[in-house]
Amino acid sequence: MSISAAQVKELREKTGAGMLNCKKALEKTDGDIEKAIVLLREKGLSQAAKKSGRIASEGLVDSYIHGGRIGVLIEVNSETDFVAKTDDFKEFVRDMAMQVAAANPKYVSKEDVPKKEVEDEKEILKHQAINEGKPEHIAEKIVEGRLGKFYEQVCLLEQSYIKDSNVKVKDLLNEKIAKIGENIKIRRFIRYEVGEGLEKKDENFAEEVAKQMNME
Repeated sequence: MSISAAQVKELREKTGAGMLNCKKALEKTDGDIEKAIVLLREKGLSQAAKKSGRIASEGLVDSYIHGGRIGVLIEVNSETDFVAKTDDFKEFVRDMAMQVAAANPKYVSKEDVPKKEVEDEKEILKHQAINEGKPEHIAEKIVEGRLGKFYEQVCLLEQSYIKDSNVKVKDLLNEKIAKIGENIKIRRFIRYEVGEGLEKKDENFAEEVAKQMNME
């Protein structure tokens, strides 16, 4: 059966599980919310939201260098040093470093985007819609929809995971929290690209990283 966005939203609000996991659970239970809740609890995914509120002060700082042209430093936190030393956690941190290298986000989450930058983007999007011939009251509604695309470009957690475009990074993070059993927080990152800010010929290094990740 077809699962509506409203059903997914309701299940997410009740469980705190990722949107993709909620959709899959509803599909497996033919849209039955209560059965979907049970399914998510059995998988441990409904607990991810509760765990995400716990303090994570351990973790790892990792680096990723692509071809001597792009470099990333990233800090990902866990609750205990024990989890930080596991292969599963290390793999996640490395994947996030490669995600930053390939997708070039500016911030970790929507909450990190300066308010002025959001307001400036809204103005640009509003003028774009008006220039397309949309009435102003319609243009304002269009802005909200297009703002989601803006966040997908600049926020790591809102991006599609580069190894699986059907999964958002924030949903992957929630899956890891549920699997590992501890809160995990992507705290910060910094990305360098050779010649960044200087005039140079057009070379898409980020695309090279994406291709490499998909080949693994």
